[in-house]
Amino acid sequence: MRILLIEDDELIGGAVRDHIAATTHAIDWVKSIADAQEVTSSVNYGLILLDLQLPDGGGIEFLQKLRRRPDTTPVIILTARDQISDRIEGLNSGADDYLVKPFNLGELSARIMAVARRYAGSPQPTIRIDDLEIDQPQRRVNVSGKDVVLTRREWAVLDLLVARPGANVSKDQIEEALYAFGSEIESNTVEVYVSRLRKKIGKERIRTARGIGYCLGER
Repeated sequence: MRILLIEDDELIGGAVRDHIAATTHAIDWVKSIADAQEVTSSVNYGLILLDLQLPDGGGIEFLQKLRRRPDTTPVIILTARDQISDRIEGLNSGADDYLVKPFNLGELSARIMAVARRYAGSPQPTIRIDDLEIDQPQRRVNVSGKDVVLTRREWAVLDLLVARPGANVSKDQIEEALYAFGSEIESNTVEVYVSRLRKKIGKERIRTARGIGYCLGER
């Protein structure tokens, strides 16, 4: 998925960005409320990681405004505020999870995937479709008993399709997920990565709805 990190601390922000990028998610990093408001008005993120103490405002106020739009993007708060009252306020303001600094990066990854699964309506970490098995937390794909290795960008496409099995995912949504990796998006970029995925997991699994997008289903 494409993740937005809102964090002004250079050390924490850099560590989180590098860790998330290494786990095959695309990530954008901003350091202020103003920048966060600008990017969320034009980009559809799969999840937001939100610090509460930012140089130009509070994360709680940003979250409350986000929910009043209404914007249902999952939000995990990352903060040094560890009081029960702070947790209650964050969750009551619309956060989906609350993680206190300092935190373990492995735990952060697990919480990201848990929140993503809840939103996708798939509480199980391993997804099975016919003889295709996808373990998102472990980043493993198995087809007919054989392991398949995917690149970061191929995972970005697959994550979107897995989040809506049987439903169409538009070309624009896939382009947004790929764009955050920092490479230019050419006119045929989506088709290239969909083609690569088909070769690895089975051509018939990813169906094309002309003029609409792609969907993941059984063969």
